Amino acid sequence: MSSIVGGSSNSSRRQPFQNPFGRRPWMEQSGAAAPAGGGTGLKGIVAGGITGGIEICITFPTEYVKTQLQLDEKGATKQYNGIADCVKKTVKTNGFFGLYRGLSVLLYGSIPKSAVRFGAFETFKGQLMEPNGTLSTSGKLLAGLGAGVAEAILAVTPMETVKVKFINDQRSGNPKYKGFFHGVGMIVKQEGFSGVYKGLTATIMKQGSNQAIRFYVMETLKEVYKGGDQSKPVPKMVVGAFGAVAGAASVFGNTPIDVVKTRMQGLEAAKYKNTVDCAVQIWKNEGPMAFYKGTVPRLSRVCLDVAITFMIYDSFMDLFNKFWR
Repeated sequence: MSSIVGGSSNSSRRQPFQNPFGRRPWMEQSGAAAPAGGGTGLKGIVAGGITGGIEICITFPTEYVKTQLQLDEKGATKQYNGIADCVKKTVKTNGFFGLYRGLSVLLYGSIPKSAVRFGAFETFKGQLMEPNGTLSTSGKLLAGLGAGVAEAILAVTPMETVKVKFINDQRSGNPKYKGFFHGVGMIVKQEGFSGVYKGLTATIMKQGSNQAIRFYVMETLKEVYKGGDQSKPVPKMVVGAFGAVAGAASVFGNTPIDVVKTRMQGLEAAKYKNTVDCAVQIWKNEGPMAFYKGTVPRLSRVCLDVAITFMIYDSFMDLFNKFWR
């Protein structure tokens, strides 16, 4: 009897306690991460917020050009003949800083957006991580999807709606928005609070698929680089290269959703009954290639954006993990 009890006791010491989801408690994992729901989740929020502010100041002109081209319809109202023409006409009409029209909107929104994205990802990652410190294929996709849906609802939809309306407003002969707060005030006054939540469904689809693809590619490439050694550091330039690949994958994967989202958030969104109707009208009136409008400027922006974002984010997380216990 004593040997059986003793054997049971030794076995229990050798086998770590398993939580209801079949994961080890974070305190029993060596070097994988701090508790995601607390330490790492909070670090992700702070590091993500700082990252978002820095990144948008660097990449905004490409976002501006992409949005202009996506809003540009065929026919008599067509204004631009490509990326270079859009940049040339914008600078000629509004000066160099015309390419930064709407920056304040994204700056106000990018900080909370990035904070929510990375905070949510770190939290979901902590819940889904395997005992060896890695994520399964489904875990990567679910953590990324959860991060994308969270940022779409809490930050991206209102931010993107206001941004698109600001850029769309500049296309008119007599712009009516004098600034961020004036513009938001007019939108809410004319359309109600729901006016800043246009295209919510399309945005959830876009951000959910975006982050599912990006985080899946990034986490997979990091695991391949580490070769099973989770303590092996990944150089920041390599992180940047992985980020560019992840960004490109997300562009080719969901640009059609991005085009529909942009149309649903523009000043002429009222002519569409809903997201599906918008997609159908684009297909009928402009053809399937219209779903890939702005792909080149979006590709250049997103690759640069995601590369910079992950490099900055990883740098701050390394710093926080060193000094923030």
